[in-house]
Order: sequence, then structure tokens, then C-alpha cells
Amino acid sequence: MGYEHLLVKQDGETVRITMNRPERRNALSEDHLRELLDAFETAGSSDATGIVLGAEGKAFSAGHDFADVAARDLKGVRELLTLCTEVMQTIQAVPQVVVAKVHAIATAAGCQLVATCDLAVAAESAAFALPGGKGGWFCHTPAVPVARNVGRKRLMELALTGDPIDARTAADWGLVNYVVPDAELDARTDELLARATRGSRFGKEVGKQTLYAQLDRPEADAYAIAVEVMAAMSHSAGAKEGMASFLEKRKPVWPD
Repeated sequence: MGYEHLLVKQDGETVRITMNRPERRNALSEDHLRELLDAFETAGSSDATGIVLGAEGKAFSAGHDFADVAARDLKGVRELLTLCTEVMQTIQAVPQVVVAKVHAIATAAGCQLVATCDLAVAAESAAFALPGGKGGWFCHTPAVPVARNVGRKRLMELALTGDPIDARTAADWGLVNYVVPDAELDARTDELLARATRGSRFGKEVGKQTLYAQLDRPEADAYAIAVEVMAAMSHSAGAKEGMASFLEKRKPVWPD
């Protein structure tokens, strides 16, 4: 489909989804969220191995579009937040590795997008915030994935003060993987994605889903999940080729 708020292209084995609503700081209106959902679902069913989520303009994303939210009744706001949650869950459900390429400030649901992606690379000029803490509408849903990236006290500082943190602090806190000079953002994002998409595609897909399934569970439950999946995957074509190539001291030829 053609998109109004996104630029989407497949570049070899990578799908690049770029938010392109700079006049609204890439605010997440219903239309914008529906386009993101469609783009990720389409990319997820493609033969790509990786997805890069980026943005154009002075902000990565300013979060929810208040003009959209303010015009809704309670049912309408609930539906909007449910749609946003579906987008976030789809990002983690697609088989591809998803990397956020953050060139500028990401606030509220924009910060939620970054925290939801599998990996994230930020430019030195980027910043991150959950600004609801100093406003009237607290960042309840954006805090969900942020809480799973940073420690409790750091989450509380972000959520309660509403103050932004710079990219270096975000990396120190675990919100992003790397901070790089602005001019190197594209190259360093692609370099990380290349490293993260090596090996068997099927093995990576199952590995990603298993990681999300066991994260935040008690250790015993996490082991119960991981043992069963790892045992089953030992008989996959990719695992057999990986072990055979190691034993035979040769480069692997991945079946997928």
C-alpha cells in the first residue's frame, strides 16, 4: 500500500521503515499508527532478515498526537492506546531483527518505540524522555517497555520528573545499545544489523521469540521454556549445519 506518513523500501535483505511526518514531529496519530502496523506486518511476512526503523525531521517521534487524543472520548482513547500496543507487540513478534535508528529526540510513545525495538543505535544529538511526569497525562503505556530496558530507579526518574536524558545517559542506562557521531548513524546501524542477522534465519526467528517469552519470568519458568525450545531446535537444519561446520572445520552453508 502507499503510505502518507511513512517511507518504506526494501534494501537487499533489509526493510527500512522511515517515519515521515516532520511537520508534526512524527506524532503518532491513528493514521500514522495504522501505517506502522501495516508496514511491520508486511515486512514481517517478507524475505527480509532485518528491519530499520528511522525518522525524518527534527524529532524521531514526539509520541501520541495530542490533537488526535483530545478529540476522543474515553472509548476512543482506549482504542488508540490499544492500537499503539498492537504496533509495539508486532515489532517484537516479527521474525526479523528490528533496529531503531534514532537521530533526534524521542519522547513518550516515541521513546516507547525505541524501547520496544530489539536493538537501538542513537546519534549523539538524540535525547529521550517520558514527559508526562511534568504534565497532565502520565506516560503509563510508554513506561511498560522502558521499564524492561532500564532499572527501577532510572525508570522512576524518567517517569516522575519528565526530564529528558541525553544519548550517552540512555546508553549507560540500557535504553540504547550504542551512541555514535551523527555522521556515522546510518553506517553503525547497518553494521549492528549485519552482525545481528548472521546465521540461520529460522534459528534467529525462534531465538528472538524465545527470548521475549522468557524475559521477566521467574528463573525456573525461564529455564523450562528455554530447555524445551533449545532441545527441539537442536534438530533444526540450521543447528545441524552449524554443528557440522564446526566439527568439520569449514564455513557453514545455511539452509535458510
